[in-house]
Amino acid sequence: MSVETRIKRVTAPQITERKGAMPVVALTAYTAPMAAMVDAHADLILVGDSLGMVIHGLTSTVGVTTEMMILHGQAVVRGSRRAMVVVDMPFGSYEEGPQQAFRNAARIMAETGCGAVKLEGGSRMAPTIRFLTERGIPVMGHVGLLPQATHTLGGFKTQGRDTDSWARHIQDAVDVAEAGAFSIVVEGVVEPLAVRMTESVAVPTIGIGASARCDGQILVLDDMLGLSARVPRFVHKFADLGRSADEAIAAYAAAVRDRSFPAEENVYR
Repeated sequence: MSVETRIKRVTAPQITERKGAMPVVALTAYTAPMAAMVDAHADLILVGDSLGMVIHGLTSTVGVTTEMMILHGQAVVRGSRRAMVVVDMPFGSYEEGPQQAFRNAARIMAETGCGAVKLEGGSRMAPTIRFLTERGIPVMGHVGLLPQATHTLGGFKTQGRDTDSWARHIQDAVDVAEAGAFSIVVEGVVEPLAVRMTESVAVPTIGIGASARCDGQILVLDDMLGLSARVPRFVHKFADLGRSADEAIAAYAAAVRDRSFPAEENVYR
C-alpha cells in the first residue's frame, strides 16, 4: 500500500470530536505551495475570503466572487493531503436563502473537492445551515465580528464590549451549533464573552481575536508570517518574512545593477 493511499484527510466529525480536547490548529492558505507547508502542521486549512485583501488587493471581502473562491480552493486542495480544507462562501452567495446557499455550496464542493464550506452569521443563518447539513454539506459557522458585514457594523469593531449584547452573541453561537455546524469560528469578541460562547455550545469554537480557551485557533497565514503590512492587535507574528523578503529583493536589485548577478555558477557554458 502506498503512502498516498494511507493518508486520509481530517473530516468534519473528527473536528467536532475535538471539543474540549486537543486544540484544533487552523490557518488560512490560498495557494498550493502555502497549503503544502500548512498541511504538515494544521488540522484544518481555511480558504478564506480574506484572499480578496491578502492576494487581490481589495479593501474588503465584499468584492470576492464564487469563482475566486473556487480557483483558490482548487489550488489549496491540490497542495494539501491531510488537513481538512474548508472554503468560505463569499458575500452574496448564500444570504438570499437556503436554496441559493445549497446551489453555491454544492458547486464549491464539487469543483474544489473541499471538505466543508464556511458562512457568516448567527441565529438568522441557522435555517440555512440546517438546510445545508441535512443535505450532506458540512458547514463551519462564523459568529462575533463578521467581516462581510463591516459596512453595516461600521468597520472591524470588537464585539461584546457592551455586556448587554452578550446574550445575543451567545444565542448566535448556540443556534448555529444546534443547526448542525460542525465547528464555529468566533472572531473579534472580548475574551470573557468568547469563553462563555465556548462553554455554551457542544461543537468546537475556533478563536481569532477571541480567547485561548476556545477549542482551537486560526490566523491568516500572511499575518502570522509577517508578510502583511498591517495586522490586527490579536495577531502574533511568528516570523518576519516580510522584512527578509524586502532585504532579499534589495540584494537582488543591487546585484543586477552592479552586474555581479548572474555569476559564473548561474550561466551555461
